[in-house]
This record gives sequence, C-alpha cells and structure tokens, in this order.
Amino acid sequence: MDKNRIKAITMDKYFLYNTTVGKWTSLIVPIMIMIPLLFSGCESSAEQGEQKIEITNPVLPGDRPDPTVIKVGDTYWASATSNEWAPLFPIFKSKDLVNWELETYVFPGGAPDWAYKNFWAPELTYDEEHDKVYAYYTARDEDSDRLSVGVASADSPEGPYEDHGPLVAQELGSIDAYEARDSDGTLYMLWKEDGNSQGEPTPMWAQEITEDRTELVGKKYELFRNDEPWEGHLVEGISIFQANDYFYATYSAGSCCDVACDYKTGVARSKNLLGPWEKYDENPVITDNDDWKCAGHGSVVENKGDFYFLYHAYSRDGTVYVGREAVLEKIKWTEDDWPVFENDAEYSRERAAWDFTDNFESGLNPLWQWRVTQDIDYETGSEGLKVRASRENEDLGTLLVQPTTSPNYEMTATVDLQQTEGDAEAGIALIGGADNSFGAPVAGIGISAGNNSVKVWKTVREETEIIEKIPVDQPDESKELKIEVSEGYLLDLAVKENGSWNIIAEQVDASALVPWGMGFRLGMIAKGDSSDYVNIKEFNLINY
Repeated sequence: MDKNRIKAITMDKYFLYNTTVGKWTSLIVPIMIMIPLLFSGCESSAEQGEQKIEITNPVLPGDRPDPTVIKVGDTYWASATSNEWAPLFPIFKSKDLVNWELETYVFPGGAPDWAYKNFWAPELTYDEEHDKVYAYYTARDEDSDRLSVGVASADSPEGPYEDHGPLVAQELGSIDAYEARDSDGTLYMLWKEDGNSQGEPTPMWAQEITEDRTELVGKKYELFRNDEPWEGHLVEGISIFQANDYFYATYSAGSCCDVACDYKTGVARSKNLLGPWEKYDENPVITDNDDWKCAGHGSVVENKGDFYFLYHAYSRDGTVYVGREAVLEKIKWTEDDWPVFENDAEYSRERAAWDFTDNFESGLNPLWQWRVTQDIDYETGSEGLKVRASRENEDLGTLLVQPTTSPNYEMTATVDLQQTEGDAEAGIALIGGADNSFGAPVAGIGISAGNNSVKVWKTVREETEIIEKIPVDQPDESKELKIEVSEGYLLDLAVKENGSWNIIAEQVDASALVPWGMGFRLGMIAKGDSSDYVNIKEFNLINY
C-alpha cells in the first residue's frame, strides 16, 4: 500500500490530501460529513441590531486541552493539544465560536522530524499584513530530550503547514508559546520556562522574533512569574489582548491535570508589552463552579467589540475520564477596567449530539487517531475497514481511537472473522496509560474476536491478562462486540450470541489506567502478526 496515503488523515474514497495543490480534495463525497463535533440548536441571534453569541458548552467536547482560537475574515479557527495521538494538532472551523467542524490537522502526516512526543499547547496566530497563519506548538526534542517551542506556517488555516523547527529549548524546558506585538510594532514570542518540573519558579519570557517567525533575536525579558500564594508552583498558558489602552494577559496557575487538580485563571495588565505587569488583586478570575472545575489555559478572541475566552476545564461528572474540554465564556469588565468573568459557565450540551457511526464505505473518518509512533496500513470500502494487525503500542496492537465525550456510553463493532487472517484478533477497547501520570506507556482493556475465541483482556506494560475467554463455534461468521462504560471507568464487555448480548465480564474497573490530563480514548484494535489483516465492518458509539 502507498505509505503517503496511509499516513494522511483522510483518504481513499473520502478525502485525499493532494500534495500537488496542497489541499484536501474530495473524491466522492462533495462536502465533509458532519462528525460529532458539529452541533445544532445553538445559532446566533440578533438583538437590537447586534449579533449575540448564544453559548452552549462545551464548544469542543472531549479531550481538547489548551485550546487556541483566531479569527480570519468572518471565520474562527481553533486548535488544541494532541499529546501522543496523531494526526497532530487538529484544526477546527466555526462561524460563531460555538459550533465547530474538524477541518484538518497541522501535521496530518505525522510528527515533525525533530520531535517525538509531548505535542502540547498549539497557538494559532494570523499575520493580516502578509496573509499568513502560524502555529506555535510545544514538543520534546529527540536529540536534547528538552521541551521546546516550535513553529509552522501556512498560507491559510487549512494548510498545508510547513514546519520551521524549534525556536527555544531552555534547560528546564520551554512551553506554551504566544505571539504579540508591542506598541512600537516589534514582534515578540512569549513563553513559559518550565521550572516547576524541577521545583523551580516559572518565569514568563518575551523575546523578539523575526517577521518570518524562524528565529528569536536580541535579549529576552521576564514579564512575571509565580509569586502569589494562589498561584502555587507555576504560572503558564499566557494569552495577550489589548483594550482600554492596556495589554491584558490571561494566565493559569496551580495543578492542571490530575484528580486533585486546583487549576485557576488569573489576569494581569501593563501599559507596555514588556512591563511592568500588574496582577489583579482579586485573582483568580475563573475558579471551580457547579459544572466545571480546574479551568484555564486558553486564548482570547474578539467578536463585535466583545472579548471571549476559550479555555479548558473538567466537567464535574466526566472529570479526568473524559479529559479537559473546551469551554467558551464572555469577558466582563470592572469599573476600573479589569477583565473578569461571571464564572457561571454551564454544561448545556446534549451528549447524544456526539453519537457516532462509521461503516468505512466512504473512507476513514478524520476523527480517528493513532499513536504518533505508528504508521497504520489499511483499506476502506464496501467491505468495511481492513487494517493490518501489529504487536506495537505495548502489545496492544494497531490502534484507531477517538476522545471520549461522556462518562456514560456504549461502543459496538462488528468483526468479520472470515476476513480476519491467521491468529489476528480485532476488537474494541478503552485505551489509557499504564499508570495515572503523563508519559506512561499506553495500556488498555478490551474485547476482541479471532478465529478461535472471543477474549476480554487487559494489557499493561506489554503484559496481557485474559479476564474471560469463550470459544468461537463458527469461525466463518461475524461477531458483534460491545463495551458499555459507566461513571467513566466501569466496563461491561459483551458479545452478541443468538440475537442477545452475552456479558462475559462486568464492572471491570479501568480507573487505574486513565492518564491524568488526557482522558481515555475509545476505539478499535487489531492484534497479531504484522503479516495479517483484520476486517471490521462497522463501529458505533452511543452517549448517555
């Protein structure tokens, strides 16, 4: 098979990345199928001649941390952290900041040559004068093993993006880039020195960057650091906007990502970009409320004179099992010109809006992702998905997954055993990590069918435990498999027999496998020798 086609996110009979013209080209379907990131019922309305944004949160469901947003013409564009899931850095499109469509990825073909993991905190920026879009991002340098800030550019938000490599990689790590111009027009890149990783302070730095965004020049300046009691061991995720003759900065502090998180959002202001910066004496301005907790790390965008903050937070019921979802909130102003928030964002989406089905006849839906370290080999068409098995990913095999968007859901898949080769197994799984931490190897719990048996298994650190196993009486038939998840981590795993679901393992606890800050992924697996292929006819997801 053609590896260039395999590595593109949408291909076959759906969308093909055309490297000649540098855009996604529809082959059969004239418009992109509306995936679960498209919603209805949240349209803008006119009030006294002004357009009003009717916010319904989350605007980007599931694990979409560190969101960034820009406006180009009359269209908004957003992205979010990918962690270790390729394609890297999704690009979403919207007309109203509330209803979003997954358009493409910054790196649809895989990781840049210099980087290998920790793909965090993209920051989009639009250079109106040169009609150019830039995507700053964090990644870990393969040579130095340092967290570094890189940048890529494109002639439009849809891409294609050209990577320009790393810009800064301090000994303690450099993350969370943001671009801003001072009043004299000088262009600066701002970032955080990741001192908290070594028990050190976390200064926010600014340094001039060339207009082509390929090099930092001159002296770097410290803007501010974590020096307030509420900020704890770090400040990060800076976003700059201008109003009322001030530069304003939103920023985050505290612990972002685990079950005991205390992340919060603060604001600071200055007459000049390089300071001195004054922090608001009533910080933090966003704290936990009835529906959301640990809110922060976002960016500010303007709409008709109003400012909106797109940030991430955990929902109260989904928490770490769903991950950090993108929430939109309007900025309010105090009498002395400080930006604040009502702090009353609600969870107001119907989760059924994110139900999903894929029979693979029109190609692979762009919502599917895989490990950044793996190139997948597959075909799609009227027979469904034919995918090459492997023993990669800590012996989990080939993974095709997507973020969870609810703590309560069921996923089903139909495996065609007649088209499954050798000793390969195909199935569905909940994918997390080997322990509750960043950077842990992937791990998972799932159910799979092969020519001899249906198995419920748990794989952690290349060790697979068979939880339950039943024989396959008719190996030439198809098998329907199901995982039902409740409370985000309790699994019932079943196979359909004689028209009814046979639960062969129930209330299996997956809580130890959720990687803090990333949420679970759900989806399909193909285990076996790399010479064998499996066939999955259909995948369905129902959220409750």
